[in-house]
Amino acid sequence: MKKILLLLLLCISFGSCNSSKGITTKKSKTTKVRTKKTNNTNSAPSKTIESIIDYAQTFKGTRYKYGGTTKRGMDCSGLVVTAFQKENISLPRTTSDLKNTGDWIDVKKVKEGDLLFFATKKNSRKVNHVGIVTKSRPGYVEFIHSTTSKGVITSNLSERYWYSAYVQARRVM
Repeated sequence: MKKILLLLLLCISFGSCNSSKGITTKKSKTTKVRTKKTNNTNSAPSKTIESIIDYAQTFKGTRYKYGGTTKRGMDCSGLVVTAFQKENISLPRTTSDLKNTGDWIDVKKVKEGDLLFFATKKNSRKVNHVGIVTKSRPGYVEFIHSTTSKGVITSNLSERYWYSAYVQARRVM
């Protein structure tokens, strides 16, 4: 009985992809994540960002698991939080909290390591999915994320589904 209660408590406390159905929450303030500034003025990603992306890619093929943060199963926000945590960068655990973290940026200015947010529910613009930009050049944005159907994969923002579901991009570093 204690295990069931603990599991239920964990499920309730871990919000993630598609977890906001029927829940109304207050808007929270944007959270700034403080990291070391680099002198990189060009578009080349820093070593930290490269490390975050490389670690996230080690989870490719990992099945989707709500609340998951390991190779046994991973959800979209779990992938983001786990990849950034590898570089000792703490981020909020849920997609709804992540969408208020860092600075909003125009999709035309996204760089590797930025976060992309999506609304994947039909007839809704409410953010419920997140991914990490892995490659970016003018007219081309690739990102890694965890989907309920295919697990951790890399997709392109120009794909019709993702382009239609796109809501915003944020820079946390």
